[in-house]
Amino acid sequence: MPTVRIKYQTFHPSIWPKMIGEVSRDATPGALVQVLGKEGTPFGWGLWNPKSRMPLRVVSHSLDDLDETFFEDAIRRAASLRREVFKLDEETDAYRAIHGDADFLPGLVADKFGDVLSLEITNLAAWQRVPGWLPLLHECFDTRRTIISVDPDLGRIEGIPRYGGPESDQIRSVKIRENGVRYEVNFADGHKTGFFCDQRDNRAKFAKLAAGKSVLDLCCYTGGFSVSAALAGAADVTAVDLDEAAIEMAKRNANLNSVRVKFTHADAFTWIRTMIENGRTWDLVIADPPKFIHGREDEIGVAKYADLNKLATQLVTPGGLYVTCSCSGHLSADAFERIVISSTHRQNKRLQTFDRTGAGPDHPTLSNYPESRYLKLIWSRLI
Repeated sequence: MPTVRIKYQTFHPSIWPKMIGEVSRDATPGALVQVLGKEGTPFGWGLWNPKSRMPLRVVSHSLDDLDETFFEDAIRRAASLRREVFKLDEETDAYRAIHGDADFLPGLVADKFGDVLSLEITNLAAWQRVPGWLPLLHECFDTRRTIISVDPDLGRIEGIPRYGGPESDQIRSVKIRENGVRYEVNFADGHKTGFFCDQRDNRAKFAKLAAGKSVLDLCCYTGGFSVSAALAGAADVTAVDLDEAAIEMAKRNANLNSVRVKFTHADAFTWIRTMIENGRTWDLVIADPPKFIHGREDEIGVAKYADLNKLATQLVTPGGLYVTCSCSGHLSADAFERIVISSTHRQNKRLQTFDRTGAGPDHPTLSNYPESRYLKLIWSRLI
């Protein structure tokens, strides 16, 4: 069995190059390796790729022998959690099936959309194994068609070949249901796996607040929050996004549910400033921007969160409700809340926070991988 020794003891699954010690000659890119501690004694098991920015991904700290069946068992456990424990099939046919490291399958994110399994592959080891995993994945999640995506830049870094690997079926889109709402998932134009299942519970919670209110959905993407609010009886709904393809998809989702939403294709920052000048406000405002922070010292990303929240809170009717989101894994929940509070206090306003939420249970987090708690929402009344 190939081995990789680490210089420092850590239970974090991501091992950086500077932490790597001696590597056995038979440790080939993508191989399952035994991880040795700094003293050279067994410490666990991981997936190895010297070309990667993160050469070693530890999957287990077991001292017992481990082989490829570990990953097959991980797939079965992931399916059992979603389908038997959470019983997600009763409320939706769209959910996160495999959540990377948190399901002990680093490099693989998979979402179930009806009979389609949409896979995002981010490392060489997962790419090598997916053809063998697919039959079991389809069996466990009751799917039969596949969409596979690999980011070209990441693929180059990881050494993932452009050809010869697992291939997608020819599927442009599929319709799904979620808590009584219907959506169309467009695989040709969508981001990531095509639809953000992580906000499912938050969309339902948001809808319960929307009846009779004027609603503003900033960075609306394909209209999940705005369509849910309209279906729940909002007085009027306005939604804004810079992505023109996303706006067109959002319009189709509104039509699919026979609701009226005023969609605007615009940069949220510029559009908000115009609305502030016009004195416009809404009773219920949500800001759900894309990931602004891409590293640990990303000051530009922090500034964007501060600016967006400073602007968005000015569009909330006095005493109205404000929901703000961050999907940046490198920004902790406490740091995000400090940004939001500071941005509000500078306007001599206060937040009466009544809830803090994150991704649904199909997006579990690992206790030794805090970055896996990436999605954070703060629910407040603006005073």
